[in-house]
Amino acid sequence: MRQTLEALLAGWITHQRWFAGKGRAINDLAVEAATELPLRDLAESFHSDVAGSRGTTDHARQADTGQVTVRHIVITVSQDGHTDRYQLLLGFRPVLPQRLQHVSIGETDDGCVYDALHDADVTGLLLSWLATDADIGPLRFRHLPGAEIDTSPRSLVLGAEQSNTSLVFGDAYICKLFRKIVPGVNPELEVVTALADRGSPNIAKPYGWIEADVGGENTTLAFTQEFLRTASDGWALALTSVRDLYGSLPGTRAGDAGGDFAAESNRLGMATAHLHAELAAAFPTSTIEAPEVKRMVEGFRRRLDSAIGEVPELGPLAHVAHEAFDRLADTGRPITVQRVHGDYHLGQVMRTPAEWVVLDFEGEPGQPLRERRALDSPLRDVAGMLRSFEYAARHLLADHPEAESLLPRAEEWARRNREAFIAGYSAGGGRIEGDDAVLLRALELSKAAYEVVYESRNRPSWLPIPLAAFSARTTA
Repeated sequence: MRQTLEALLAGWITHQRWFAGKGRAINDLAVEAATELPLRDLAESFHSDVAGSRGTTDHARQADTGQVTVRHIVITVSQDGHTDRYQLLLGFRPVLPQRLQHVSIGETDDGCVYDALHDADVTGLLLSWLATDADIGPLRFRHLPGAEIDTSPRSLVLGAEQSNTSLVFGDAYICKLFRKIVPGVNPELEVVTALADRGSPNIAKPYGWIEADVGGENTTLAFTQEFLRTASDGWALALTSVRDLYGSLPGTRAGDAGGDFAAESNRLGMATAHLHAELAAAFPTSTIEAPEVKRMVEGFRRRLDSAIGEVPELGPLAHVAHEAFDRLADTGRPITVQRVHGDYHLGQVMRTPAEWVVLDFEGEPGQPLRERRALDSPLRDVAGMLRSFEYAARHLLADHPEAESLLPRAEEWARRNREAFIAGYSAGGGRIEGDDAVLLRALELSKAAYEVVYESRNRPSWLPIPLAAFSARTTA
C-alpha cells in the first residue's frame, strides 16, 4: 500500500538507532527542505540491479532503467511540543534491488523509497563533490586547502553508532553524517580543523565537510576524516585486558596479568594532556571566579537531587557527593576554563601504531550547541575517562555468576589504570594537585549522577557501576 512520504518516515524513523525521540509519540513530521542530487553516472549500475531483481518482468525492467532519483531531505519532527531536525538521504526506484531490500522504507507515488546512504553507487558521488567543492542547490561540499581526495573507493555503512551514520570509503576515509542537525558549525569540524592547523598528532586528518544554511545559520551536515584502518578501539583494548585478568589464576594481580593495560593508560594520559595544551593554544581561554564556581556547584546539586528523585537507591549514598561539592564550593579559588572534548571516554580514542588518537569532538549530541562549544575545565575530560575505566572494569560483572569473587579484581584494575592515566596526564603537563583534585572529584561524582539515571532507564543491570562511585574513597 502506497503512503505519503511523511507517513512512511513517521513509521520508519522511530526504529532508527540515531533517532533521539524513541518512546515518545510523533505529533507531526514535515519535510522542510528537499534537494534532488544529480546522478548522471548511475544509469549503468541501475540497469544491472533491475535486470537482476527477482519477480520483475522484462517489460518492467526495461521501463525502470535509469529511473532512479536521490534526494537530500531535511525533516522536522515534533514531539511533546518540541521540534527537532533530521537529515536523510533518500533514494527512489521503481524496483528495489535485492542488495537494498534491507534498507527499504516503503512505497510512495514516486516509487520504492530506501535509505540511500547504504547505496554505494550513490554515496561514491559524495567524494567527487567534496573533491570539486561542488554546490548542489543549498548544499555546499568543501574540502580543506591542499587536501587530495581519491574518489574511487566504495563506501560501507558502519553499524555501531548511536546518534550519527558514518560511511567508510575503502581504507582511506570516514564520512560522518550528523543525523540530528542543529543550526551552526559543528564543534567537531571547528576543533579538528584547528588542531590540524597546529599539526596535532592526536587527531585523524580532516579532509572536508558538507554544509548548508539551516534556520538562517551556516550548518555542518557531514564531516570527512582519515579512516584509521590499523588502529584499535580504546574500549576494546581495555576490555581485552579486563578479560585476561578475570581469566587468570586466583590471586593474580592486575600488573601481572598478560594483558595489563596500565602502560597504555599512562600514554593515553600524556596524549590527553598534550591535546588539552593544543586546545588551549588554538582557542580562547578564560577564568571563572569563586561566585561562578559556587553556581556550578549548585548545578551539580540539582543534577544529584534530580537523580535521587528518579533513582531512590542513590539517596543513602548522596552525602558522599554533597561533601565533595561542599569542598569545591569552599575552595574560593578561580578555575581556568578552555575548549575541551566534552564527551571523553575509552570509546572515543583509538590506538594507532604510533599514538593515541582522539575522535568525536562534537560533545554530547543531546546538549545544545552553545553548551557543547562552551569553555570548561579540562578536568571534565579527565573525569570522563576515569569513569570509563570504572565501566571497563565492572560492566562484565553484570549478571556474572562469579561477580562477587571477581569484584576485588575489578576494583584493582580500575584503580591501577586510573592512577596510570593521571600519572601520564601530569607527566604530559596536565595539572592535578591540591584544589585540582577537589574539582576532579566533584566532576566525577556529577558525571556518575548522570550515569545513575541513564543506567536506570536503559540498562538496569549496570546500575551498580555508577552507584559504586559514591563511596568514601578519594579520586586517584
